[in-house]
Amino acid sequence: MNAATGPAARPHPSHLGVFGLLLGMFLAMLDGLVVGTALPTIVGELGGLDHLSWVVTAYLLAGAATTPIWGKLGDLYGHKATFGTAITLFLAGSTLAGLAQNMAQLIAFRAVQGLGSGGLMVGAIAIIGVLVPPRDGGRLQSMIGAIMPVAYVGGPLLGGLLTEQLSWRWTFYVNIPVGALALVLIATRVRLPPVQRVRAPIDYAGAALLTTAVLALTLVAGWGGTAHPWTSPQVLVPATVGALALAALVPVERRATEPVIPPRLFRDRDFTLAQILSLVAGAVMLSVVNYLPQYMQYVQRASPTASGMLLLPLMFGMLAAQLLTGHLVGRTGRYRIYPILGGALMTAGVLVLLRLDAGTGTAAASALTLLAGIGIGLLVQSTLLITINSADPRDMGAASATVTLLRTIGGSLGIALLGALYAAEMRAGLTDRLGPEQAARLGEVTPAALDGLSAPAREAVRTAVTGGLHAVLLGAAALSVLAFAATWLLRAAPLRAAPVPPSPARTGKV
Repeated sequence: MNAATGPAARPHPSHLGVFGLLLGMFLAMLDGLVVGTALPTIVGELGGLDHLSWVVTAYLLAGAATTPIWGKLGDLYGHKATFGTAITLFLAGSTLAGLAQNMAQLIAFRAVQGLGSGGLMVGAIAIIGVLVPPRDGGRLQSMIGAIMPVAYVGGPLLGGLLTEQLSWRWTFYVNIPVGALALVLIATRVRLPPVQRVRAPIDYAGAALLTTAVLALTLVAGWGGTAHPWTSPQVLVPATVGALALAALVPVERRATEPVIPPRLFRDRDFTLAQILSLVAGAVMLSVVNYLPQYMQYVQRASPTASGMLLLPLMFGMLAAQLLTGHLVGRTGRYRIYPILGGALMTAGVLVLLRLDAGTGTAAASALTLLAGIGIGLLVQSTLLITINSADPRDMGAASATVTLLRTIGGSLGIALLGALYAAEMRAGLTDRLGPEQAARLGEVTPAALDGLSAPAREAVRTAVTGGLHAVLLGAAALSVLAFAATWLLRAAPLRAAPVPPSPARTGKV
């Protein structure tokens, strides 16, 4: 871990500057969720039902693939300028998406949005990491982490409101005034130290290999066990391509003058552990957030909007844990206890959710999500703080991109792998109670159609959904135990109390 070599005079971001950074990040998180509730209306107007999933997938793929590239561009050419460029590209994509006249145009413009979104989260984290040392920046980092649960709750609600009261196009147009305000605040209220330009060849090979690996793994996560069987060519081919790209990436990055993901970052044990924890926390978080609403709608008979509201204890638990962690770490400078507590509480919280069954009351089902939210919040916030503390300022963008990318990949893989367990357990439950023919027919029944089923069929669906959720939770519990074990390997090192001066020369091999 880098030690401070003495305080350096650096400007601290103003409150309005921080607000601008948070707005930029909020746009990226919100837009991955706000469109979901508008999709049925979009299909009704534009058609293209067979390509509907690509409205979301194109955005996520483009964002995930460009995240590490934006981070490295910020390290080389300045985080403020790069962040502003990312917001501008995102707003251009938003405007074009709102003007789309058919599904093909919408998918293409969503990809443009995604290209910009890849730099929003990374840019804000890197700017905070450069401006202030990790110990003083704990409160700011906790504010960044707090955006996530707010976006998860607010995104679907805002999307439904805009679609019902105005038009689905406003789920894209709403980004324009918010993004414009963020650009103004960042331009006028954020002051960064002068950037030392680097004369080094761009790591085209590393960027291409990393992009290929991310795209391939995302396709595997999205298609495996759902759109295509795990053993089908549609899944095996991208899985093989992704594995080969990752294998080739390591030697390429070691030889590159300015690698997209510098191998030197992983020489620090805490940095490496933080990336592993980020991957696992992303898998558990998104799996729980995506499959609990299934239980709420099928078993508790809640509406889609109400099922989101029933997850408020989970979200508020994450929010409180992230804010409190940033505050306490800022006071003491020590962080090791918080990921350990996060791993323990995440494990306990997921196991507590196994109490959910067809007879659980709605209020009790909602309250049981609180403990898991607290554990996830502690772990997510800790991995961010450890990553920033472990990285040299010259690598702040690459480090921020790495932790963000791994959390995203973890979420995608977690949803895919645990989702396969959900589907298999649900099919098995329906087959045992109703037989294979009726099980196949009811496997895709919607919550709204349950009222038209016979009482035995309704009960079979409710029981099968509960069994599928339990399979997801058991898988999440296994991942949580692994995370808890890994947290004990972290060192009890304090956060830096002063920024590390930028390295003078960066033109040699790494």
